[in-house]
Amino acid sequence: MPECTVELIELHPGQQKVRDSQARFRVVMCGGQSGKTTFGVDETAEAILAGKRVGWFAPTFHYLAEPRDELHTRLSEIIKDRQKTEKRTTFVTGGLLDLWSCDDPDAGRGRHYDLVVFDEAGITRELQVVWEQAVRPRLSTLEGRALFLGTPKGRTHYFSQLFAKAEQGERDWAAFRFRTIDNPIQKPEEIERARHELPPAVFAQEYEGIPADDGGNPFGLDAIIACTMTPEEWIKAQKQETIARGWDFGRAQDYTAGVGLGRKYQVTRFDRWQLVPWHVTYQKVTEQTGGVPAWGDSTGIGDVIVESLQTMGCPIQGYLFSRPSKQLLMQRLASVMQGRRLRLPPRELCPLVPELETFGYEYTASGVRYTAPEGMHDDTVMALALAVYGRDQFGELPEVKPAKAMGDDDHPGFRESGARIRRPTGLPGRNQPSRPSFIPGTGPLVEVE
Repeated sequence: MPECTVELIELHPGQQKVRDSQARFRVVMCGGQSGKTTFGVDETAEAILAGKRVGWFAPTFHYLAEPRDELHTRLSEIIKDRQKTEKRTTFVTGGLLDLWSCDDPDAGRGRHYDLVVFDEAGITRELQVVWEQAVRPRLSTLEGRALFLGTPKGRTHYFSQLFAKAEQGERDWAAFRFRTIDNPIQKPEEIERARHELPPAVFAQEYEGIPADDGGNPFGLDAIIACTMTPEEWIKAQKQETIARGWDFGRAQDYTAGVGLGRKYQVTRFDRWQLVPWHVTYQKVTEQTGGVPAWGDSTGIGDVIVESLQTMGCPIQGYLFSRPSKQLLMQRLASVMQGRRLRLPPRELCPLVPELETFGYEYTASGVRYTAPEGMHDDTVMALALAVYGRDQFGELPEVKPAKAMGDDDHPGFRESGARIRRPTGLPGRNQPSRPSFIPGTGPLVEVE
């Protein structure tokens, strides 16, 4: 093959972070004009140069023209054949490019790719159908990768759900965010003008890639943000006493999640794991709960789990989920959050905040139904709600301040005698606050009808 020159873009730091990621499925939520399509074109060009098969998906054929023309311009010297009817281009490197409109729910069906790019995923109406039924099964043959690019349009859109899934640490997935200002060709002064002219939620979505609230979140996105700690606050919170624990149990599809709360409703402990045998889960829950009173989901198999943990000496009570009891639990969680009493770990260090943001509710003939979107998890939300319920059982507790250490110059007779004070080592430096007595296995099974 004769030598040729192919121009690739210089990536800004956000784009480079995505490029360097080894995750198989990358979801990039972007502000408008942040360079998302250009980045997708660059990824596609590199794959074609390496002889890979690429499928490019867009909401409609209208959105295919720009990336098609840019790719054909960049790779003009190595184009082997263009089949306009099938929207397929082959290259002398052995690479291949197929263009698909997601207006067709069967787009990509029957084709196998090394890389698929979903451009403008935030406005792709049939994204879930195309991905789950047509594309994802066909990536298995070549162990292909996927890149989702788009500006979000609300939190209930499937693109936002995929982002949350990736942000929660799902295996093989990674989440990234580009702001408009991250693109060096954008003028900061113009972005600032837009910030002052647009409603905050609109600016956050269109310029910072943060989905606007669809109104289906029971906690309120502003309240979630207000309750979120900084990394420094989270470090301090983990050193505080835990007085109540909530546990939600899972093994294969779901996680086992545990949340600990302190006296001021601050999260002090967070644990989550998946795909371990039940006997290991029993041991981990017992060890990590320690002597702290705990409440766990005793619905279905949870009843057996709670009973087994009590037998092992874990101080846990069961909470039986029914529609009324779950509604009361969620309403109480929403109350402490909207009252700004709860303190949550930073979203970048814990999947709890992303799960709270995607959690939703809907009205049915039998009442309000609280749940995570299909394919998402709510394990940490349920563990948090149970921890709040447990913390409520203690009522209002007085603030405990560390005892002031006595300095040498405060000791009686020090100034008169001039003697040096020698204190014994290994003694506690502060009085431990008292806790209501709790006998493992004797607590009532909680069920609200």
